[in-house]
Amino acid sequence: MSKPVDLSIEFCGKRFPNPFLLSSSPVSNTAEMVERAFEHGFGGVVYKSLGSPHVEIVHPSPRMQGYDYGPARLAGLQNVEQTSDRPLQDNLADIAYLKKRWPDRVVIASIMGFAAPEWKELAIAAEGAGADMLELNFSCPHMCVEGAGMKVGQSFHLVQQFTELVRRQVKVPILAKLTSNVADISEPALYAKKGGADAITAINSVRALTEVGLDDFVPRPNIFGKGALSGFTGPGIKPIGLRCIAELAGNKELGLPLSGCGGIETWVDAAEYLLCGASTLQMTTGVIHYGYRIVEDMIEGLSDFLAAKGLGSVGELVGKALPQMCGVGEFDVSRQGAAAYDLDRCVGCGQCYIVCQDAGSGTLGWDSAKRRPVPDEQRCYSCMICSFVCPVSGPPAITYKEIRGKKPFIAAGRSKR
Repeated sequence: MSKPVDLSIEFCGKRFPNPFLLSSSPVSNTAEMVERAFEHGFGGVVYKSLGSPHVEIVHPSPRMQGYDYGPARLAGLQNVEQTSDRPLQDNLADIAYLKKRWPDRVVIASIMGFAAPEWKELAIAAEGAGADMLELNFSCPHMCVEGAGMKVGQSFHLVQQFTELVRRQVKVPILAKLTSNVADISEPALYAKKGGADAITAINSVRALTEVGLDDFVPRPNIFGKGALSGFTGPGIKPIGLRCIAELAGNKELGLPLSGCGGIETWVDAAEYLLCGASTLQMTTGVIHYGYRIVEDMIEGLSDFLAAKGLGSVGELVGKALPQMCGVGEFDVSRQGAAAYDLDRCVGCGQCYIVCQDAGSGTLGWDSAKRRPVPDEQRCYSCMICSFVCPVSGPPAITYKEIRGKKPFIAAGRSKR
C-alpha cells in the first residue's frame, strides 16, 4: 500500500494545508464567500484588494464579459472590476472573523494604495485585523485612479518604494503581485526584493481586448456604448503565467518563493505551475466557471498524480521542470526526426496534407484513391503541425519519432515561375 500524499506546503514561514488559494478577486469578496471555499477544501485566500477608505469605488455595469472560443465556453474572462467597493472596516472585520473561525487556513490581505499614506494605512490595518501576510497589488491593469495597480508595477522605483514603506509598517510576510505587462518581469521582482518583499505573486490579469461587437462596434464588455482595454484572465493566459513563473524561478539573483496565478483550472494546470517553480497556486476564473467545488477535483487529481509518481509531498514537485529548461540556442540540433502516422486510425479528411502544403515543408504526399497521407520521413522537417490539426480523438494518430542519423532538412522553394 502506497504511503499517503502530503499536500501541505510551507510558504513564507506559514504551513498551508494544500497549495490552492482563492486569488484576490470577485471570488474572495466577503467572509461568507471565503468560508464556503474553505469548506470545500481551499487551503487559503488572498482576500479581495482593500483600497483607500478615502476613495469611493463604483464598479461599471456590466463589469465582466465571458470569452468563448469555438465550442469552448469561458476560455477567458474580460473584466473591469477594481478594488473592493465594500467599506474598509467591514472587510477588516471579515478578515478577523476568518482567522478566528479558520485558524488552520492562511488569510492573506491584498492591499492597493494610491499614494504613500494609503499604503501605510492599509498595511497597518490589515495586519491589525489578523492577516497572516500582505499581498501588494502592483498589477491591476484597469484601475481608474492614476498611480495605482499596473501603473505602479511598470514604474519599478515605485515598486521598491511602496514595498519599503509597507515593510517598515508590518512584521508579517509581504508578497508583491506583479504584472506581466512589462518587457521582463524579473526586473520589478528584483526591485520588490530590494524593498523587502518576502515572495512574488505572478501574474495578474493581462491587459487585453477580447471582443468587439460587430453590430454596434463597441468593445466588450459594452458599458452603455463604451468599452475599454482591461484585464483578461482564464485558461487563455496560462502560457503567459507559466512563462513568468519559470523566468522568476530561474532567476538566481531573485531567490524568492513564488505564488502562481493565471489560468489554473485543472490539477494538470496546478502541477505545471508547481513544476515551473510556484509553491502556492491562486485561482479566480476557474472558480467563476465551476464554483468553489473545483478544488475538490484538484486536490484529488494532484494527490493521485503525486502517488503515481512515487512522490510523498507536493513540495517535491516544486521546480522539478527547471533543470530541463534552457535557452532556444541550447537545443541539440544534431538529433532530428519526423512525423509518424497511424494510418489504421486515419479518417481520410486530408487536413494534414493541406496544412503541410500551406504551412509546413510541403513534403507530405496524398493518395487520393485510398484517401491517406503519404509520408516522406527523410524530407519531413518535423514541425508537427499536422498532429495539431488531426481530428482523430483519443491517443494521437500522428506522433513524433526520432530518426537516428537524419540530417536537418531545409525545404526547397516551390516557385511556379
